[in-house]
Amino acid sequence: MAAQRTTGTSAARRGRRIPPNFFSIPFGLGGLAECWRAAAHIVGFTTAVATALYLLATVVWLVLLCAYLRQGSERIRADISDQALSPFLALVAVAPLIPASALAATAFSAARVLVIILLAATLAAGGLLTARWETGRTDHNLLHPGYYLPTVAGGLVGADAAAAVGLHSVADALLGYGLVAWLLLGSLILHRMFFHPPLPALLTPTLAIEVAPPVVAGAAYFAVTGGRIDVLAKALAGAAVLLVIVQLRRIPLYARLSFTPGFWAFTFSYSAVCLDALLWLSFTRPAGCKAAAIAILTLITMFITGISVRSVLAIRHGRFFPPANAGDSRPAGAAPG
Repeated sequence: MAAQRTTGTSAARRGRRIPPNFFSIPFGLGGLAECWRAAAHIVGFTTAVATALYLLATVVWLVLLCAYLRQGSERIRADISDQALSPFLALVAVAPLIPASALAATAFSAARVLVIILLAATLAAGGLLTARWETGRTDHNLLHPGYYLPTVAGGLVGADAAAAVGLHSVADALLGYGLVAWLLLGSLILHRMFFHPPLPALLTPTLAIEVAPPVVAGAAYFAVTGGRIDVLAKALAGAAVLLVIVQLRRIPLYARLSFTPGFWAFTFSYSAVCLDALLWLSFTRPAGCKAAAIAILTLITMFITGISVRSVLAIRHGRFFPPANAGDSRPAGAAPG
């Protein structure tokens, strides 16, 4: 308790609280940039919007990183111990992989160096967090799809990034790493969803992350194989269809939620669905693919723009940032970590 009071006092001196899940913001912006780049190749318009979004994602990530580190080592250690928030710490390394790999189009050597550094950080975060969860007393009620982020998202986004900078063997290995992590963690997360009480409201938006593994894997597989459509690509698409239907069934649940920064958990997940659909259009070129690409891009852009506007309004009214002396995100009555 004394340590918690010290942490709170230190955070109060440093200003607003920046929790790890805020790194979902640049992650979602990077996902939207990927959609704009993929659609540009189908429709034939400029990639300037994608470039601007990559830059925005990078700037937001840098601002958040500086603000997060200013909170001090005690706050970081507390976040590592927080069962609900700790998976989002991996986004510190995973989120910038998207703009870093996009840099390969104009500065290949710099992009390759950045991707290698970020991949090393991603693997370290995934391994250390997984080891902590294995040796700790994890409360099953706080397990949520965000636990996919350190290893599943890290592996699959990493595979895409590695392929973009010519690290093809590394990309192959990371694809396997991400897929195996999905299979292992998926069984635990589904067991929690099937047989335990519903997630608390603040964690409910993480249910959107459940749709991400097959579509991010699909995009990574296309990056690794150069767009090959074979049995594995089709199998991943089939899994994606199932989980998209699950998300549609959850719309009434999501509609009842009050807006929080946690809504940014929707952004990368749904942009990944749209990116995978755009890649399928790009590689198969069915009739009407340009119109379909424009429709998909319009929907995801409007969706993420809506969350961005709600976030700006919440910031203006002082409802976006948690109190500087806030403790962890554990719901009242939950077991300590």
